[in-house]
Formats: sequence, structure tokens, C-alpha cells
Amino acid sequence: MFTGIVEEIGRVAAIEKRPELVRLTTEGRLVHEAAQLGDSIAVNGVCLTVVAIAGNRLAFDAVPETLRKTNLGRLEVGSPVDLERPVSTGRPMGGHYVQGHVDATITLRSRAPDGDAVTVWFDAPPALLRYVVPKGFVTVDGASLTVVETDAGGFSVTLIPHTQIAVVFGEAAPGYVANLEVDVMAKYVERMLTGRLAAVEARLAALEQADPRG
Repeated sequence: MFTGIVEEIGRVAAIEKRPELVRLTTEGRLVHEAAQLGDSIAVNGVCLTVVAIAGNRLAFDAVPETLRKTNLGRLEVGSPVDLERPVSTGRPMGGHYVQGHVDATITLRSRAPDGDAVTVWFDAPPALLRYVVPKGFVTVDGASLTVVETDAGGFSVTLIPHTQIAVVFGEAAPGYVANLEVDVMAKYVERMLTGRLAAVEARLAALEQADPRG
């Protein structure tokens, strides 16, 4: 579990392509501290397991499904990446509950200044937009953000000056591909309501059949 508060921007130090996976090695100043084999680290919002440690470098194995569903397959040596350690005692919960399970990639549509802030629009898959609502949470490349507006094709967020320099996409141009994780709470609510609505519909149907006037 993560907070969506990116701790640092690291970089890709090495990429090793193997027959069934890609070994990705990142380099940072902070998240490697006290890291152990088997720990989870969010890399651009993707929960990955530490498989090797060498100084300030951490290695992770990304399987084909991860590469297909995220932007990790687009990374090159030297690419910047958002990094965050999992929630632990002593660290404040400043964002929202983030699983590190990316739902899909999204594309940066536009960016426009709004005073010192920047309004950024992303195009997102229609199937996921039902979970995205104004003032709700989304996670983009591991960063917890509040949705400002939505339209038929996507949603917007506002980046304050600090966020613009604290996340990889803070200064990205239109066309940049980011990782999206929608708020898992919305999925739970949908699951609960779907079951209840189905039961209500079945009961109404039974009542209609039993009504002699039907």
C-alpha cells in the first residue's frame, strides 16, 4: 500500500531484457535506504518487488503483463521515474490509499498555465472514466491527485508549483504516456451497489409477474 506522495524522482540505471521478463534497475538518493530483498517500491506508480540491491540501485523484474499495461516498457536508460516506498509506521498518510496496481495508461492531452499552477488534461479509456469524478482521487505515475473536471474523453488535474518539479510528468509535453490507477474505493462501491441493484431488479420483476393486472 502506498500514499501517492512521490518521495523522489530517480532514474533508470539499467535495463536487461530477458526471455520472459525485463529487469529494470533504478537509481535514487532516498528509497534505497534500508531497502531489503522482497520489499515493494512504487516505480511510476507500479508496485514492484526488489530482487537485487547494489548501493543506491534497486533492481526489479517486470513481466510482460506489467509492460503491456504500464509505461515501464517505454523507459530507457536515463529515463526519470517517480519512486515511493510503501506506507510504514512513522510516515504520514498524506495522499490516499494507492495499491500500485495500474489500471491502464493515459495520454497527456494538453497543459495550460493557471497562475503559478498548471492545468493538465489527460485522455483516458472510457471504461475507467466512470470511476473518475470531480474532487475525487486518481493516481498518475504514482502521484495522488485531485480531479478538477471530467469530459467524455478524460479528466483534468491541477499541478501546484511543488508538484510540477516533484513528479516526472510535471513538465511533460502533450503526448506523454502516464500510468493511471483509479480510486479502488470506487470499485468497491460499484461492486456492492451492483449486487444490491440486481437483487432489487429481480424482486421488482417477481412482483410484476405476480400482479394479476400485469
